Amino acid sequence: MTDRVYPAVKPTTTAANGNGVSTANPSFPATKAQLYGASRPTYRPQPHHRRTRRRCCCTFFFYLLLIILILLLIIGIAGTAFYLIYRPHRPSFTVTSLKLSYLNLTSSSTLNSKFNVNITAKNPNKDITFVYQPTSIQILSNEIDVGDGTIPSFKHGKKNTTLLKASILSKGAPLESDAATELKKNMKSKNGLPLKVKLDTKVKAKLGKLKTPNVRIRVSCDGIRVHVPAGKKPVAVTASTSKVKCEVDVRFKIWKWTV
Repeated sequence: MTDRVYPAVKPTTTAANGNGVSTANPSFPATKAQLYGASRPTYRPQPHHRRTRRRCCCTFFFYLLLIILILLLIIGIAGTAFYLIYRPHRPSFTVTSLKLSYLNLTSSSTLNSKFNVNITAKNPNKDITFVYQPTSIQILSNEIDVGDGTIPSFKHGKKNTTLLKASILSKGAPLESDAATELKKNMKSKNGLPLKVKLDTKVKAKLGKLKTPNVRIRVSCDGIRVHVPAGKKPVAVTASTSKVKCEVDVRFKIWKWTV
């Protein structure tokens, strides 16, 4: 009697395909590598266009900022050297005389006035000449306009003192009711009517053959007091100018605003 031997592993069966070639059956169940490998797409690296553009933009802005900083440094060094060599100073102004011929306020709140003003301008620079455009002059009393005039253009030489004279008139200028009431009150004050002289002009500086662009300046002189003449034939009254202080401010125009 013959013993039968049962193999522990089943033999691998083969099947012939259409070409007559036998192929082995896949193992069952499928391994994890077979399952995930079949569904995973092939990795294809993408070109880094965005990173390249970002790097170009960053490089451009870096060099632009570097150029601006270098230009600012050069301007700062040149300005410092100019100041150390020439020691430029602003011109100074002083109200040396102010006379009030008359100042009348009618019942209809219209103003008539006449002032004569002398202003001394000093240029302390030994190498710089100032050239002034026509200057508008305004006299205010607590910010109420009581007279306007103009000073012609003039050239202010080196280490020079120039006397500026102006006749300021106001004929039939209308005032608002609040302004007229305040002005009447101040005209009767025992301490006199407070006044302020304001000058607005454009000036350029000349240093040899070099010329700067026109720059706006404003001169404000405060601390003037005058008693208003009275009577049918008023006599001109000289104002007190001993406590007058004048300030010179450079003004820049940025689009629609002046600072």
